[in-house]
Amino acid sequence: MAEDTQAVAETEQTVTHNSKPTMSVKVYAPFKVYFEGQAYSISAVNGVGPFDVLPHHHKFLCMLVPCNLVIQTTKGTTQTVKISRALMHVQADSVVVFVDV
Repeated sequence: MAEDTQAVAETEQTVTHNSKPTMSVKVYAPFKVYFEGQAYSISAVNGVGPFDVLPHHHKFLCMLVPCNLVIQTTKGTTQTVKISRALMHVQADSVVVFVDV
């Protein structure tokens, strides 16, 4: 049982940048990658309304409605991707957005 707990703890280590937790973000369509890298947050809109995803977010899967997807990068910049439809999958400090699905 202790081995199982240790294995889980090892896989849940958080990546940090300047002592702030980060998450891996990839935003892509079938033939284009809009963003791939580390970020502090990502903001979007689904059928319920606007929301933010931060590191340590609970597992989450949703369809996004037309909006500006806003990514706060670890480089101190904000990257905005205008989307008409997309699927967002959040799991273990990783966010994947499939655009044009």
